[in-house]
Amino acid sequence: MITNIAPQNALFLADVNIIQNKIAQANSQVSSGLKITVASDAPDEIGALLQLRANQLHNSQIQSNLTMAQTNAQAADDALTSSIQLMDTATTLATQGATATSDATTRASFAQQIQSIMQQMVSNTQANVQGVYIFSGDQTDTPQYTWDPTQSNPVVAVQSTPSTQQIENPAGGTFAASLTAQQIFDDQDPTTGAPATDNVFNALNTLYNALENNDTTGITNSVALLQAASAHLNTSQAFYGNVEDQIQNANSYASNYNVQLQTEISNIQDADVTSAATEMTEANTQLQAAMQMQGQMPHSSLFQYLG
Repeated sequence: MITNIAPQNALFLADVNIIQNKIAQANSQVSSGLKITVASDAPDEIGALLQLRANQLHNSQIQSNLTMAQTNAQAADDALTSSIQLMDTATTLATQGATATSDATTRASFAQQIQSIMQQMVSNTQANVQGVYIFSGDQTDTPQYTWDPTQSNPVVAVQSTPSTQQIENPAGGTFAASLTAQQIFDDQDPTTGAPATDNVFNALNTLYNALENNDTTGITNSVALLQAASAHLNTSQAFYGNVEDQIQNANSYASNYNVQLQTEISNIQDADVTSAATEMTEANTQLQAAMQMQGQMPHSSLFQYLG
């Protein structure tokens, strides 16, 4: 019986196959820049790589949420700045209306200005970003207040959904990023449900009625309510200032964390292209040398086996 392949030839082919696999692997790393393209390239590292990629996707989603929260917080800050300025104007009108130099006609004129301020205040409760009402709690498609001049009190509550949304901090934990229009403009006693001393709408409406009725005592008394309401608006604005600081810190952390994740992914996945190119060159040299040596080896003929 004649053996199909001599042992030395089988060993040669096995060695050639190993060298060709090295060339193919090195070529893949040079062309793609990656040392792991399929799970079989590094089975022991694929689990860690997949977890890092999942962490990176999660971190990207957090950054997207933070960007939206930052836009909303800035819009809220702007609306509160406007509201505080309106309250300052109302306080000035109240102070002027309480003086003896103001008469019923002047106070009636002031009352119309206060009503305009109330309407603008309601408009501020409807601040929105891309159609999302930022002071509407969890029901962001509907404003919490509207203006209806046909009502005795034209400030009309539409809904009072609380804000339960929390923003995830990439450093860990969550934080609240919004207040509702009711919390800011229509603060109420939690026990009785009556307007609190710092209720913005109640302070303005109290002043409006006093001016309309030419009630100097009522006008004077409303000043304290206006001041308390103004302080409450400033406290609400401070809340959003703190939110913006938290978002900025969270964004900085997320950016640094993303760099860290990308570095860890690269350490596992990226190829050393220079080394791969060198290995490919060396493997090609080995293959050529092996071919030359195999060509120089003596070969037995069929006649030698027969005779």
